[in-house]
Amino acid sequence: MTLEDQPDIMQIIDEQEEMNLKKAEIARMIDHTLLKATATREQIRKLCEEAKDYGFASVCVNPVQVPYAAELLRGTEVQVCTVIGFPLGAATSAAKAFETRDAVDNGATEIDMVIDIGAAKEGNFDKVRSDIAAVVEAAQGRLVKVIIETCYLTEEEKAAACRAAADAKADFVKTSTGFGTGGATVHDVALMKAAIPAGMKVKAAGGIHSYEEAVALVQAGADRLGASAGIAIVADAED
Repeated sequence: MTLEDQPDIMQIIDEQEEMNLKKAEIARMIDHTLLKATATREQIRKLCEEAKDYGFASVCVNPVQVPYAAELLRGTEVQVCTVIGFPLGAATSAAKAFETRDAVDNGATEIDMVIDIGAAKEGNFDKVRSDIAAVVEAAQGRLVKVIIETCYLTEEEKAAACRAAADAKADFVKTSTGFGTGGATVHDVALMKAAIPAGMKVKAAGGIHSYEEAVALVQAGADRLGASAGIAIVADAED
């Protein structure tokens, strides 16, 4: 399917019905995120406690923090998500696969990997697909979300990256690392949703600060939200 074959993105957005998500509903969609290089064990402990208290879907932490997060969250429903090839996506496929296996061994239950962005810009989507497939295989059945870093891609490249992720049997496509030049937009989420097959999902991440922004992204097709402002987002929702 080419971009021209996809439904009109603005029409999809315009046709969305008004949505009102309760606190518990939106909390279950949030990956409570702390990916700063300066993150300490105390901050990770606080992140995990907040995730348990608010009922967030997961905590998203750097690989070095996975063992501690897994220890803190053992026996809870909160998943341990980590990032692979982050934030540039410029590691080799073998390195990404090794990093994934190590994360899984340390207790990660969800994997957010960054695509080979340079390959996407060259139009080499066979390489993008094989890079993703290496991580999917290494994840050993764990949920894999593919960060396509929309701020660097054209509309055609975004759609093609989504199709590559689908072909590689990933579970989600994700908008952003939060470390690029832009984050999640309603337009990009709708475009990505239109580009993937039924059953595959979209994670919106990067620059989501309010309940209103979160709901708009969910209306556009997001199934999961990556945010460091999860508590503020949930605070504005109704009980």
